[in-house]
Amino acid sequence: MWAAGVAASPLGRKLGVPVDRAGRVLVQPDLSIPDHPEVFVIGDLASLQDEHGKMLPGVAPVALQQGKWVAKTIARDLEHQPRRNFHYHDKGSLATIGRAAGVAQFPKFSLSGYFAWLSWLFIHIFFLIGFRNRILVMIQWAWSYLTYERGARLITGSNELPGWTASKRQEESESASLKTGT
Repeated sequence: MWAAGVAASPLGRKLGVPVDRAGRVLVQPDLSIPDHPEVFVIGDLASLQDEHGKMLPGVAPVALQQGKWVAKTIARDLEHQPRRNFHYHDKGSLATIGRAAGVAQFPKFSLSGYFAWLSWLFIHIFFLIGFRNRILVMIQWAWSYLTYERGARLITGSNELPGWTASKRQEESESASLKTGT
């Protein structure tokens, strides 16, 4: 299982297994739950400490590594090989903290300011899938940067657009009906 968000999903408590005070499932070192080696919990729903006793953060890089680890564990189970414990490899953290400012913490060094922001920018572009996506995102980010324009993408659950009236929705509906012949 994997659950995204800033708080543990209520699903963790419903499994009937031990959870921490935040509601995350206390998993075994192989990411399975106690007494059920066939059930795995990963991501921000899993509560696991690293080799230094520090809790693993509920962030995407941890979840991605856990997902790959569980897939390999299942394959090992099918081959009747013994399980191994999960070990998180921290590649670092990046964050923007303003216009052309950021912080970057890597295993052997840290950056702050403009160069950390550039690191954040180029690393995020690098991990996008497809050349076209990279180009489009670079153009959009450059436009936003140069024009000081802040794009807002709101998901409200409504398919109505701001400023539309009932008559405008009716016109759109009639236009769509004429095009499809219904």
